[in-house]
Amino acid sequence: MIRQPIICVLGHVDHGKTSLLDKIRSTVTAKREAGGITQHIGASEVPIEVIENISGELLKKFGAKITLPGLLFIDTPGHEAFTNLRKRGGSVADLAILVVDVTKNLEPQTYEAINILKDYKTPFIIAANKIDLLTGWRNAETSSFSQSIQKQQKSVVDNLESNIYNLVGKLSELGFNSERFDRVKDFQKELVIVPVSAKTGEGIAELLMYVTGLSQRFLEMRLNIEVSGPGKGSILERKEEKGLGSTVDIILYNGTLHVNDTVAFATTSGMRTAKIKALLKPKPLQEMRESNSKFYNVDFVSAASGVKISGSGLEEALPGSIIISTEIADYALEVKSEIDEVFATDAKGVTLKADTIGTLEAISKLLNDINVKISKKEIGSVNKRDVISAFAMRSTDPYSSVVLAFNVNVEQDALVESETTGVKIINSKIIYKLIDDYKEWVEMEKQNEKNNAERSLTFPGQLHVLPNHFFRISHPAVFGAEIVCGKVKPGYIMMNSQGIVVGKIKEIQDNGKAVSEAKKGESFAISIDEAVLGRQIKEDEMLYTHLNDEAISMLKYKFQQLLGEDDKKLLEKIAEIKKNAKSQA
Repeated sequence: MIRQPIICVLGHVDHGKTSLLDKIRSTVTAKREAGGITQHIGASEVPIEVIENISGELLKKFGAKITLPGLLFIDTPGHEAFTNLRKRGGSVADLAILVVDVTKNLEPQTYEAINILKDYKTPFIIAANKIDLLTGWRNAETSSFSQSIQKQQKSVVDNLESNIYNLVGKLSELGFNSERFDRVKDFQKELVIVPVSAKTGEGIAELLMYVTGLSQRFLEMRLNIEVSGPGKGSILERKEEKGLGSTVDIILYNGTLHVNDTVAFATTSGMRTAKIKALLKPKPLQEMRESNSKFYNVDFVSAASGVKISGSGLEEALPGSIIISTEIADYALEVKSEIDEVFATDAKGVTLKADTIGTLEAISKLLNDINVKISKKEIGSVNKRDVISAFAMRSTDPYSSVVLAFNVNVEQDALVESETTGVKIINSKIIYKLIDDYKEWVEMEKQNEKNNAERSLTFPGQLHVLPNHFFRISHPAVFGAEIVCGKVKPGYIMMNSQGIVVGKIKEIQDNGKAVSEAKKGESFAISIDEAVLGRQIKEDEMLYTHLNDEAISMLKYKFQQLLGEDDKKLLEKIAEIKKNAKSQA
C-alpha cells in the first residue's frame, strides 16, 4: 500500500511558514465538498480528492495517474520539528517546503534549513512567499499563480522576475540549479520555485500540485508500506498533560499502533518500554495544543499519521527518538543501535548538550563537517559536571575545553564553575549560530594564544656584529649590529656560531631611543651586560638567539604559522648549532 508522503515546512522566522500551512488548511477546508481535512496531533492530513479539486488540470502535466491517498503536513514548522522527524540514516520527512520571503531572499535560518536538508538528504521545493507585498500586486482572488500573474501589470511582473532571479543566484552559490516552476526542464536536476502568497492563497494550487506530483514521481517506492504490521514512528514532542499524564506526539511512518500495544523508545539512561493507554486525535479543525476535551479516542492508527499517545513510563521518552512496537522482532536492537549511534563520542572533544535527539544529531553532523570531535553529548540542562568534563580537555586540546548548549538551560552551579575554571559555555537557540559562535571562539583563542606566544616565546634571530662599531667594551657591552634574519628583542639570550651563550640583550637603541624589537634589515646599537667586547663578542661575527628545545619544538610544530620561510630555515640552523654544541661538550 502507498502511504501519504510526510511534508515538513522550514524557513527563516517571519517568512510565513505557519501562515502558509494555515492558508493550505483554510483553502482545503473551503473546498471540502470533494473530500475533507483531518487534523491529527502534530499534523494535517489533506486527502487527494481535495488536492485534485484545488489543483484541477495542473496535475495532468505530470502524465501519470495520482495514486497517493493524500499529503500529511507537519503542523510544527521549523528546523526543531524537522530534526525530530528522524530515523536512522535520514529524516522521516519525505519532502520539505522551504519558505522564503521573496522580498528578502535567503536569510540566516534559511541557510541553516538548507544545510539540515542537505545533511538529511531530503528533497525540497521553494515556496517564494509574500508575492502580495510586491509594489502594485493585485489580489486576483484565485489559488492559481498562473492565472494571477496574467492579471498583473508589467512593472509588477518585472519586479517579481528580478526577485526570483536574485533567489536563483543565491541558490546557485549554494550549488543548486533552480528555476520558477513553469520554466523547469528537468525536475531531477532543477530545484522548483513556486511563487505564493500565504495571505491571498495565490500559488497554493501550484504548490500542492508540485508537492503531490514530485512525491508521486520520485518517492513512490519509498512510500510503499506495510499498514497492517506493527507500528514504527518518530517522537516529535513529550508533554505532561492534565488528565492524561505523560504523553508523546508522534509521526507514525510505518505500520499500525493499537491501544494496549507495548512500545519501546530511547531515554537518557537507555531503552524503555510503555503500554499504550490511549491514542488521541484532535477533533477536526481543532488546534493540537488546545484543551483535552477537544480530543477523541481511537482504537488504532495507521501510517502515515500524527497521533498523541498516553501511557505510563513515557515521561523519559526523548523527542527525536524512534518509537517502535515490541511486536517487531529486533525492536530492542533497533532502539539500542540508535542510542549507540546518536550518543557515540570520541576520547577528546567538545561537550555538547541539546534539547532533543534530533538537534543533538543535527549538531553532531555539523561539527563533524568541520572536523570537531565530541567527548560528551547529552540531552538536558548544562550542569557543573559538564563544565568539569570540558575543563578536563584543556590539557590535551584547549579548543575542546568548551560546552556547546543548544536550546537548554544553564544551571547556576555550572555558571559558577565556568567562572572558576574559565571554561566557555556557548548557548544558542539557533543551530547555525551555535556553530558560528564556536568557530569564532576558537579563532579568538588562537589569536590570544598567538599573542601570548609572541610575547613569551623567543623567536629565531640572527645578527651581524658590525666592524668598527664597538661603543662600550663592558658593563654593559654596547655595539652596532645589523639584523640579518628573523628578529631580536630585549631579554633575548644570544649565542655565537659555536652555540656558546654570550649574554642577554639588555636594550636596543636607535639614535639613543629605546626600541622594543629589531627586524631583518634594520641596524641598531645593542647592549649586553654579561659580555666583554673582543672576548665573548668579536667584530664581524654572527650571533643567534638561543632557543631551548621546548621553544624550538613549539615554533616548529605549534606556531609554525608565525614564521616565514627564511625564519624556518634559521630555526633549523639554530637547532643544528645547538646539536653540534651538545655533541662537542
